[in-house]
Amino acid sequence: MKTYNELYLSTRNTLRQCGVESYNLEARLLVAQAAGKTPAELLRDMSLYTTDAVETRVREYTERRLHGEPVAYVTGFWEFYGLPMVVSPEVLIPRMDTEMLVDTAKSLLTGRKMDARVLDLCCGSGCIACAIAHEMPATRLVAVDISAGALEVCRRNVALNRLLSRVICMQADATASPPLSMGSFDMIVSNPPYIESAEILTLDPSVRDYEPVWALDGGEDGLRFYRSILKYWRSLLKPGGWLLFEVGEGQAETVKDMILSAGFASADTRKDTLGVERVVIGRMYDADADIYTGF
Repeated sequence: MKTYNELYLSTRNTLRQCGVESYNLEARLLVAQAAGKTPAELLRDMSLYTTDAVETRVREYTERRLHGEPVAYVTGFWEFYGLPMVVSPEVLIPRMDTEMLVDTAKSLLTGRKMDARVLDLCCGSGCIACAIAHEMPATRLVAVDISAGALEVCRRNVALNRLLSRVICMQADATASPPLSMGSFDMIVSNPPYIESAEILTLDPSVRDYEPVWALDGGEDGLRFYRSILKYWRSLLKPGGWLLFEVGEGQAETVKDMILSAGFASADTRKDTLGVERVVIGRMYDADADIYTGF
């Protein structure tokens, strides 16, 4: 029988030998999940002996990973903005790039509208809504997706992070008119599908073969959802409200022009940690403001 440390080391070596880049992290996640522990608990218990059942589960998880399945789907969990997130093949795995959307929302609302009402369109796992709600305790959010499966994952994450009193999950189509009586919002955030349809087949197999294509495909030019949201959902923004989009590399200027053409008073962009213009911001005009300051 092996200790947890021995099991971790053997798993790490297997992943490394098979060319998995993040073999250290992924080995920890696989062993921790197989043992029913958090990564921190695994680190604490490294000197303890494991069981045959745990060893068997680790082998099964490792085989799935080596066949190309993303580690987040193997374990059923991932982390976003420091929060635990349930994930399944019904939703995209949260990316670090998307944390810039949360950073931007926080920077715009802090000191201006701490109790904002925020709409998260194409919410998927609910990672954005959960992160904003966690970081800004006075906000209230509505998380919207067309997929019933994604909304079930979103609800689990809202409950997991103890945000049920402030985050509502709702089924609706971002490419059509919003349901009646949704009310108005101080901010709309969205990380919609934005990959061009023809590019889907060129994606890494771990994405193309496992993550939901409907959450990736943004239409022929990748801009279908931006057009629809600007057409159907901008009317829900209050005067002076903000619209925040995550965009793909090279799309920022086009989406910025679309926002200005849709009648927003101003538009701007924010770069991610790699210097890519990742977030596009639009601000609605507020006729009642004494001085309109944009951003």
